[in-house]
Amino acid sequence: MKMQSLKAMTCFVILSITLGTSFLQAAEVEDLLKAGAVKVETGAAAQLKIDRIADQTDGLLQEFKQVNKQIESLRVYNAQLERQVASQKQMMSELETSIANATVIERGVTPLMLNMIDGLEDFINLDLPFKQEQRLSAVNDLSVNVDSARFSAAEKFRQILEVYDIESEYSQSIETYRDMIDINANGSEVEVDLLRVGRIVLAYQTKDKAQTGAWNKESGSWETLGAEYRRPIDEAIQIAQKIKAQDVIEMPITTPEIAK
Repeated sequence: MKMQSLKAMTCFVILSITLGTSFLQAAEVEDLLKAGAVKVETGAAAQLKIDRIADQTDGLLQEFKQVNKQIESLRVYNAQLERQVASQKQMMSELETSIANATVIERGVTPLMLNMIDGLEDFINLDLPFKQEQRLSAVNDLSVNVDSARFSAAEKFRQILEVYDIESEYSQSIETYRDMIDINANGSEVEVDLLRVGRIVLAYQTKDKAQTGAWNKESGSWETLGAEYRRPIDEAIQIAQKIKAQDVIEMPITTPEIAK
């Protein structure tokens, strides 16, 4: 009986020791888990700080690269400005030289311009009498402007060349317009359709197409043409008006004068 009691007591002690050891191990495991969790949280916080620092560093690096690009662009721009300033200084020097010679140049250009205007007036008076009033008025304006202080010598010369260009274009064009002319040389003007083909033909046709004529350079007057020219002149007028397509047309052309 005593032996059984002793065995039972021994088993209780062993069980108590085992249970105590288990409780101790469980406590240690829980402490380890808590410590691990703390380390994980601490590591996560540290990683977050590292990520933020990395982002800030990357942002600063990009900003640094952008600033370097701007500095390089400014260097190139400043170099270009220096070249422009040097070029402008050279131009200023050349302008000063030109201004110094402007008076001498103008004294030589003025007689040339006056001769050009006189020559243009003579040419118009000897030319076919188309738009003569308008053309002579342009020459008169040139004479007025040459004597005016409102325009520079360069502008005066440009205006003269512009009128010369207009006169030159008349030689290569065809046009028609209505005007009043004295076709019978009796002082009575009649409204007609005038046809100009370059500077070789200046013809007219009455509105009813009953009379057709052309300017005779030799006589310096209007000359009535035969009926065979009524249709060609009419067709040429339509071509000038762009009503009809261009075509070969018989025209009353004066025999060219022999150069003297």
